[in-house]
Amino acid sequence: MTDVADVILRLGAATLIGAAIGLNRDLHGKPIGVRTLGLVGLASAIAVLAVAPGGGEGVRSVEATSRVIQGVLTGIGFLGAGVIVRRSIGKQVHGLTSAACAWTTACLGLVCGLAAWPIVATGVVLVFVLLIFGGPFERMCQRWLAHFREAEEPEAEANTEASAQRTDVQS
Repeated sequence: MTDVADVILRLGAATLIGAAIGLNRDLHGKPIGVRTLGLVGLASAIAVLAVAPGGGEGVRSVEATSRVIQGVLTGIGFLGAGVIVRRSIGKQVHGLTSAACAWTTACLGLVCGLAAWPIVATGVVLVFVLLIFGGPFERMCQRWLAHFREAEEPEAEANTEASAQRTDVQS
């Protein structure tokens, strides 16, 4: 059986990680925030601890833990679907990153519940690298691509004009 301090550590870590990811979403004005993702992390850890309090040893415990993980990951899809919005104007989709954050937070909560701390630490670092630097990196790539396309346009226009002149001469 897991002692009280270990349970507090696992549940607390899952809650704090979810809240930190939620704070990032909230600061960016997204439809999911500190409380929602804190609860996602906490609930995921609780679900795993309920069936595998000692970390999932034993065949029955591994099977039960596997079923809980499958259920959590399936269920979190409904929450994620609730934050995805498709606008009819411009056919734009919004909320995909927030939905992915809900799913990732659930995964991190599950891993906290299993006390797989190296996976938790690596996952948290990678989540925040993506959330902090992913947007600026995307914008930089889009500017570079736009600049590249602008550089190609004069060549395309020149080729079109030359082709039009050839057609006029042949006519």
